[in-house]
Amino acid sequence: MGLFGNKSEKKGCCCGGNCNADIMAKAETAKSEGARVKILGSGCAKCNQLEANTREALVLMGIDTKIDHVTDFAQIAAYGVMSTPALVFEGKVVSYGKVLKTDEVVAILRKVTN
Repeated sequence: MGLFGNKSEKKGCCCGGNCNADIMAKAETAKSEGARVKILGSGCAKCNQLEANTREALVLMGIDTKIDHVTDFAQIAAYGVMSTPALVFEGKVVSYGKVLKTDEVVAILRKVTN
């Protein structure tokens, strides 16, 4: 019955154990650089759908801005996000863990820009 026996526990972090002070400092710096709008996620279908819906929402709102798609897990962790995809607007996480529909993105962006 080795089901609950002594398993060797791997202690790691969100980026597979590759975090160190230098990597996390670079990730913190990256938060303030780049586009006003960022999508955080691995580049999966859900992340790509959130990016497409966000692009559509920005067009509907008449906002002409670049979108960065952040796939680096250290940078994602620097935002405190543990569930992707996530939407970041002007450095603040406004949604995480779900694919927002276009109208939901519009509502969130209207709320945070007013």
